[in-house]
Amino acid sequence: MSRNSANGEANRSLPGRLRSRFEGPNTIGESRGFWVGFAVAVAALVVYPAFGDGSQLSLFMVLALLGLSLSVVWGYSGVLSFGQVVFFGIGAYTFGVVSINFATPGGITAAVVAGIVGGGVSAAILGYFMFYGGVRDVYVTIITLVSTIVMHTFMAQTAGSEWAIGEAALGGFNGMPDIPLLTLGIEGASYQFIYNPFPMRIIGIGSFEISPFYYLVLLLLVGTYLGLRVLVNSDYGRVMVAVREDEDRTEMFGYNVTRIKFVVFTLGGALAGLSGVLYAARNVYIDPTVFSLLFATLPVIWVSIGGRKSLLGAVVATLAIEYLRISMAGELALVLLGTLLLVTILVLPSGFVPWLHERIVETRLGPGEAGGADAPDTPSEVSD
Repeated sequence: MSRNSANGEANRSLPGRLRSRFEGPNTIGESRGFWVGFAVAVAALVVYPAFGDGSQLSLFMVLALLGLSLSVVWGYSGVLSFGQVVFFGIGAYTFGVVSINFATPGGITAAVVAGIVGGGVSAAILGYFMFYGGVRDVYVTIITLVSTIVMHTFMAQTAGSEWAIGEAALGGFNGMPDIPLLTLGIEGASYQFIYNPFPMRIIGIGSFEISPFYYLVLLLLVGTYLGLRVLVNSDYGRVMVAVREDEDRTEMFGYNVTRIKFVVFTLGGALAGLSGVLYAARNVYIDPTVFSLLFATLPVIWVSIGGRKSLLGAVVATLAIEYLRISMAGELALVLLGTLLLVTILVLPSGFVPWLHERIVETRLGPGEAGGADAPDTPSEVSD
């Protein structure tokens, strides 16, 4: 029997081995049907600019990266952070400062790296003092919220001429305009990912407009989502989930809980920094409103409604909620967000996407046989 098992493993197809890396108890979707649906959804996003407003959707996808940064920190490590917008804003401002001062292809490419590193380093500094200082539970949430208020207050008073870094004036609430277009590469071998779409014609299909920036963001979003699926389904991801469920018990098994939270928090900061870089590059402008309390609560709302234990839920909820929020601008949008959050907490505490997944599985397998959300409600088994 062991020989047959070995032969089966040897004959296992490469696509099957690759797919297994993305599947596990901590994510939704372990069937061929899920991956077919995922491929169809990605294909729909690829062709969407030919039929809809790709420029607006590119903004929603940039924000979905911010939602994923909170999903991995809160949903898989149990650290509720209102400070993701701090790392988002630091990444955006860092990109703006470096790219304005070094407005060459190489300089702008370095600015992208600097923005991501800036978000990660700022998260690492804050996380070090919190986690290694013994701060836990709600006090972490309070500190991250205060950090957001501090950054908003500080950046609001940077309108004077003395608040400039080289050629880049911070500008206070006037913001930092004239950020160069996103360009990757070096002099003589670079490509500019322009935000404004340009016309393109395909024989047999017709003319439509495409935006290189749109497809760059789509590629990064899909790649980040798949990468996080691999992470949370790995042995390290199982330990992350165990920390979320019971820190003390996980520590009793010999795991360094403080280091795990620190590493995940830093990763979340780097992802938020990437989102901030793309946000500033898309708008060629950044201002202190990215540190506002309203903006700080949005990632929490996205992840709560989509399902905090679901990476897919964070992406879907961000795209859907931001579409509704932009379509219903004004006080009505805020009322809608509040209503959705209350309904989710009271009726669907696990989030919409995990609830929908359970209903689909129950329909296919019958009641009582459905799996849970992206992550189980009990501590996962972890291995050394």
